[in-house]
Amino acid sequence: MNYPIKDTVVTGSAVISAAGIGVAAVQELVRSNGNALTAIPHDVLDADGFRWGKVNAFKASDFMPPMKARKMDRCSQFAVAAAGMALKEAGIDLTSVDPDRVGIALGSGFCGVANSAEFLSAYFKGGVEGLMPMLFPNTVPNAPASSASIEHGFRGPNVTVVQRYCSAESALLMACRFIEEGRADVMLTGGADELMPLLIRGFAALGQLKRQSTPFGEGCGMIVLESAAHARKRGAPVRAAIEAVRTIGMLIPGREQQGCDLLAGDTSGCALVSLSGSAPDMPMLLSALPALPSIDVGRSIGRSLAMGGTALATLTAMLPAGARGLHMAASPEGPCFSIDIRGGSSV
Repeated sequence: MNYPIKDTVVTGSAVISAAGIGVAAVQELVRSNGNALTAIPHDVLDADGFRWGKVNAFKASDFMPPMKARKMDRCSQFAVAAAGMALKEAGIDLTSVDPDRVGIALGSGFCGVANSAEFLSAYFKGGVEGLMPMLFPNTVPNAPASSASIEHGFRGPNVTVVQRYCSAESALLMACRFIEEGRADVMLTGGADELMPLLIRGFAALGQLKRQSTPFGEGCGMIVLESAAHARKRGAPVRAAIEAVRTIGMLIPGREQQGCDLLAGDTSGCALVSLSGSAPDMPMLLSALPALPSIDVGRSIGRSLAMGGTALATLTAMLPAGARGLHMAASPEGPCFSIDIRGGSSV
């Protein structure tokens, strides 16, 4: 399906990743063709040659009081910190806007897994008496989006989407629709994910860890979407504009190239392509993008089900004013997304 997006602009962004804190850290890695991947320790995986994109530079205490951070899982800490950074870049003071008109739509793949494992382990070992009530609110995927809303005080739409490697892209489409339908003036959107030893061992058991494939990563990438009218009223600098979202549930066997061509759309005048999820590993999809410069954030910091948020934030930061960019994301069995973005569009 093709969804033209009207009058929806990007005014802020934030990234927390293995590269460091901020979008600039990822940009530098992409430009230098470097990476921030490290070897998976032997106490996590007893095998050589495997890497992951762990966020080592993040300290929750840099963004919130330690006692408050203790109540959140690591992924919620990522989301709260990234939301604050993105709002600051967008110049949005929540005391001067209607909090009922500010919301969040966040993609997630593994949010809640760490605290779920700890919560259930305590139950299996000690029964009901072993349960820790403080962990329970963080055992669900929507904990990061909810924590961000609570901590920053916005009371608009609050949605979490889990849809394989296109979780962040699905969340962005929903955020755009909330703005177009008049249900919000400002929407934070993107994705957040966390890595933990249990997940790595699980991936290994399922045969999902391969030395030659893109390693798994963690972190949070978030952008601030606004209606053009709201941004104009605030006098906000515009980083980019969302122009269209195309999505296919799956590539039909025997007609895959047709689906890839539909996703790519008209590539004339496109200055930069961002690839996320399994899109970099799909020759048919790449063949629909002839001779276009591309970036693959996952190669630099690892990939996750919601890494599209980081890729989108990086693409919007790297697009020159007026230049057209294309973000493409895919999961092996679907869905697939492509998003048209215009850099620095005037409002």
